[in-house]
Amino acid sequence: MPHTLAKFVKQRRRLLQLSQPDLAAKAGVGLRFVRELEQGKATLRLDKVNAVLQLFGHEVGPVPVSRSPEPE
Repeated sequence: MPHTLAKFVKQRRRLLQLSQPDLAAKAGVGLRFVRELEQGKATLRLDKVNAVLQLFGHEVGPVPVSRSPEPE
Protein backbone atom coordinates (compact mmCIF):
# COMPACT_ATOMS: atom_id res chain seq x y z
CA MET A 1 0.00 0.00 0.00
CA PRO A 2 2.72 2.60 0.72
CA HIS A 3 3.87 2.62 -2.89
CA THR A 4 0.31 2.95 -4.19
CA LEU A 5 -0.26 5.91 -1.87
CA ALA A 6 3.06 7.45 -2.87
CA LYS A 7 2.21 7.15 -6.56
CA PHE A 8 -1.27 8.61 -5.99
CA VAL A 9 0.04 11.66 -4.12
CA LYS A 10 2.80 12.33 -6.63
CA GLN A 11 0.41 12.03 -9.60
CA ARG A 12 -2.19 14.30 -8.02
CA ARG A 13 0.43 16.87 -7.00
CA ARG A 14 1.78 16.98 -10.55
CA LEU A 15 -1.72 17.13 -12.02
CA LEU A 16 -2.36 20.26 -9.94
CA GLN A 17 1.07 21.59 -10.93
CA LEU A 18 2.22 21.89 -7.32
CA SER A 19 5.81 21.61 -6.19
CA GLN A 20 6.57 19.56 -3.11
CA PRO A 21 7.07 22.75 -1.06
CA ASP A 22 3.72 24.08 -2.32
CA LEU A 23 1.94 20.86 -1.34
CA ALA A 24 3.58 20.87 2.09
CA ALA A 25 2.50 24.47 2.72
CA LYS A 26 -1.09 23.91 1.55
CA ALA A 27 -1.44 20.74 3.67
CA GLY A 28 0.25 22.22 6.73
CA VAL A 29 2.94 19.55 6.85
CA GLY A 30 6.70 19.70 6.45
CA LEU A 31 8.55 19.34 3.19
CA ARG A 32 10.40 16.32 4.58
CA PHE A 33 7.05 14.64 5.26
CA VAL A 34 5.89 15.18 1.65
CA ARG A 35 9.16 13.77 0.33
CA GLU A 36 8.91 10.70 2.57
CA LEU A 37 5.27 10.20 1.59
CA GLU A 38 6.10 10.33 -2.12
CA GLN A 39 9.03 7.95 -1.60
CA GLY A 40 6.72 5.37 -0.03
CA LYS A 41 8.02 5.44 3.54
CA ALA A 42 6.17 2.69 5.38
CA THR A 43 5.77 4.52 8.69
CA LEU A 44 4.00 7.86 8.49
CA ARG A 45 1.53 9.65 10.76
CA LEU A 46 -1.97 9.05 9.44
CA ASP A 47 -3.22 12.47 10.51
CA LYS A 48 -0.58 14.07 8.30
CA VAL A 49 -1.29 11.67 5.44
CA ASN A 50 -4.96 12.64 5.67
CA ALA A 51 -4.04 16.35 5.73
CA VAL A 52 -2.33 15.87 2.36
CA LEU A 53 -5.05 13.63 0.93
CA GLN A 54 -7.78 16.11 1.91
CA LEU A 55 -6.39 18.49 -0.71
CA PHE A 56 -7.30 15.85 -3.31
CA GLY A 57 -10.70 15.03 -1.82
CA HIS A 58 -9.57 11.71 -0.29
CA GLU A 59 -8.66 10.17 3.07
CA VAL A 60 -7.10 6.96 4.33
CA GLY A 61 -9.60 4.27 5.25
CA PRO A 62 -9.83 0.54 5.92
CA VAL A 63 -9.23 -1.58 2.84
CA PRO A 64 -9.80 -5.33 2.81
CA VAL A 65 -6.63 -7.39 2.51
CA SER A 66 -8.34 -10.40 0.98
CA ARG A 67 -11.61 -11.12 -0.71
CA SER A 68 -12.75 -13.58 1.94
CA PRO A 69 -15.87 -12.62 3.94
CA GLU A 70 -15.35 -10.78 7.21
CA PRO A 71 -15.97 -12.77 10.41
CA GLU A 72 -19.22 -12.00 12.21
